[in-house]
Amino acid sequence: MALDALPVEHIGTITAATNDVERPMVKGGPWGTKMVATVTAATFVGPKVNASMVPGVAGGDWVTLRPDRTFSLDVRLSLRTDDGADIYISYVGIGGADDDGNTVIRTSPRFETGDERYTWLNSLVCIAIGSTDDNGVTYEVYAVTATPE
Repeated sequence: MALDALPVEHIGTITAATNDVERPMVKGGPWGTKMVATVTAATFVGPKVNASMVPGVAGGDWVTLRPDRTFSLDVRLSLRTDDGADIYISYVGIGGADDDGNTVIRTSPRFETGDERYTWLNSLVCIAIGSTDDNGVTYEVYAVTATPE
């Protein structure tokens, strides 16, 4: 049975600062122009989690600018919760400009942790809708909560 809407639960907001470091670009490659956006700060905040990037830990967004004026991304972040659990987040996605010129990004975050307090994150199937601003990017993250009967 097809769904009229995807049942989801908002699990949090990811923010990432990516605009305060130079972005190296490899132009004209065979699969598009590559750009590396270093993540200098990040948070993941929701009803059950409050995490941020540990200073000095690498994080990045490997972006491919495509000929159709869209871009694909491959992001890796390591965050630590306010109660000491380490969580690895990775996601791929597609972005581009909407009809008003605003950047819209769609991704599929995956979470990994060994901390028993947060293992519920490991089995989630998530989608996220992102946008950019002067500091970087913000994503609203949703977990798919049910399957069709």
